[in-house]
Amino acid sequence: MEEHPQARFIVEKLAQAGFVAYYAGGWVRDFLLQHPSDDIDIATNAAPETIQVLFPHTVPIGIAFGIILVIVDGHPYEVATFRQDIEYRDGRRPTKIAFATAEEDAQRRDFTINGLFYDPLKGEILDFVGGRKDLERGIIRAIGNPEARIREDRLRMLRALRLSCRFNFPIEEKTRTAIMKEAHHLRPAVAMERISQELEKAKSFGKLHLMLTQMVHFSLLTPIFPELAHTLPELLEERLSPLHLYPENAPLIAFLLPLFPNASLQEEIALCKKLKLSGQEENFLLFLARGKTLLQKKSPPLQEWAHFYAHPSSATALRIFSAHEEDPQKFLLAQEEKIKKLRPAIARIEENRPLVSSACLMEQGVLPGKQLGALLKEAERISIDEGLEDQISILERLKHSSLWPK
Repeated sequence: MEEHPQARFIVEKLAQAGFVAYYAGGWVRDFLLQHPSDDIDIATNAAPETIQVLFPHTVPIGIAFGIILVIVDGHPYEVATFRQDIEYRDGRRPTKIAFATAEEDAQRRDFTINGLFYDPLKGEILDFVGGRKDLERGIIRAIGNPEARIREDRLRMLRALRLSCRFNFPIEEKTRTAIMKEAHHLRPAVAMERISQELEKAKSFGKLHLMLTQMVHFSLLTPIFPELAHTLPELLEERLSPLHLYPENAPLIAFLLPLFPNASLQEEIALCKKLKLSGQEENFLLFLARGKTLLQKKSPPLQEWAHFYAHPSSATALRIFSAHEEDPQKFLLAQEEKIKKLRPAIARIEENRPLVSSACLMEQGVLPGKQLGALLKEAERISIDEGLEDQISILERLKHSSLWPK
């Protein structure tokens, strides 16, 4: 695995100034697992103020916790001073810290496989918590007392599940027991934004279906969604079962909707807002609802289908719909046949080049306004629903319609 020269430069400069500095946490874990990673954090015994003096481009993103963002050649790296977390009050962040040794810094981290350091100058791994052995065994184990680690930061419960799903590592028994005991404390200690971020990370590795299923087992869904408290775990798993067929590029909200099969569109939008998801996610939700409406109609106009297929998210939406069909492949083949027939109309919509344009209608004496808009829509309907591809013929049809100005 190639190192980042900018990260090595930071370590070298700190060493030249008389300090020690190591790559820390997730990068070291992924390095040992031979998983490519460019997310390098650096830990050092240099004080934050010293780091700011040594490097010309820095941002004090978490100076109260000894964290400075160092930017080298446009590449940002978090450089954190070794610390101990003295006191936790809100189940999320320490209220007091003390600068410490590398070993003490490792002891305050979450899981053994995340508590490793790597010295890029010597090419050595520093392991104060047994993380290397747990990597070889393939287990997720909390550092020290699992209950204490989780009470310090409730988000660690979701991190444990995400790591377990990503690497297919079982969670060690005491850590597992601690998560199940503390699960009901997940909310409100952990903000919805952070929960969504953990789910997004799981999705990025193609493991969201597995993680959501694990959250059912560990009773971690109901603190987030209290409305599911009286739903049997077996039923929740059944609702989640189609997710393995969902496309990886589907937005997060799409993966969560099956948990709420009877939710109205307004309730689905409320769910989006509750999870602090982006406007893009909400727009996809509206598009998905549009597609569901089309599928529920007995014979929707081909014009509506053409506009649906022309949307950039149509392929993703169709894959989602197919996952809930008895025969997903048959559903997709039927859609492919419709798309094939409507290909010219779809292309015109995508390229915004209708057979009859507003300029064309104005040449025929139609004035700008609602009437012109209605005629444009009718022209498109005639061309798509009736398969009429000739501009002159369409114009003749329009002139004999009730929409044409008298």
